[in-house]
Amino acid sequence: MNTNQLKYFVAVAETKSFTKAANQYYISQTAITQQIHSLEEAMEVQLFDRTCRPIELTPAGHVFLNEAKAILERMNTAVSKVQDASTGLVGTLRVGYTKGYERSSLSNHLRAFHLEYPNILITCYRCDTDKLASGLFIGDYDIIFTWDSTNIMQESNVEYRLVDHSPLVVALFGSHPFARRTSLRREELLNESILYMTPSGTADSFGDNHFMELYKKAGYYPNILFRSNDIESILMMVAAEEGISILPSYVTNKLTNADNLVFVPLIGEGEFEEIIAVWKKGEQGLPLRHFVERIFS
Repeated sequence: MNTNQLKYFVAVAETKSFTKAANQYYISQTAITQQIHSLEEAMEVQLFDRTCRPIELTPAGHVFLNEAKAILERMNTAVSKVQDASTGLVGTLRVGYTKGYERSSLSNHLRAFHLEYPNILITCYRCDTDKLASGLFIGDYDIIFTWDSTNIMQESNVEYRLVDHSPLVVALFGSHPFARRTSLRREELLNESILYMTPSGTADSFGDNHFMELYKKAGYYPNILFRSNDIESILMMVAAEEGISILPSYVTNKLTNADNLVFVPLIGEGEFEEIIAVWKKGEQGLPLRHFVERIFS
């Protein structure tokens, strides 16, 4: 028994014709008939009832058809895996992302890449922006999805691409006077208690300074009641009516039936957050290279 015999058998079974199967593989009818006969002799069973027109599978032939297809499929899979291994398309891709970005379209990119390259294991790490940046530089991650709270774009040994331009929204509890508004400006939040979402583990990051500058332009310094990079805790405190928060819309877009939470767009110049994908120059293995090419192609 060999691969060609299995292929010819399946072709005859599906076309119910030795002639059509022979034409499919560009060989003579005599050759394909001989191959099927040799297969039947090796198995000591009759696979086709040749007295019918068109020919039909015998009960044994019906059983073997499913098995032959499964064998050919496994062989194709094995060949594909070997070819992928020979070109480097196996291994691990380590992806770091900023807290909250798990609700974005990132999972769609990861799923599509996994389906195309199933032999590459994608491992994911959810961190604040400081740990993402340091982890990239020491080799913990191959690529990170972050917003530039560490001024990482100024580093000479990284490459980056803009991934997401996410508008900001105001997170309010349901009974808040602004809850029915269709939009808000930062100037209107002057007297509010702010549950401040910081992307980093420090209070004076590049990103924090950017947002403090937006408050300065609005004419005041915010009354920060609580500071955290834990999105879930901030949302829980807003729902408990302890204050309000300003969040990127990728955090809130997929939230449905959020208990006692309302999200109102924040309008005005600079009221957005940019997510960038960052990786180190000159250290692209094939998994990372294919991932970058797929996202930005």
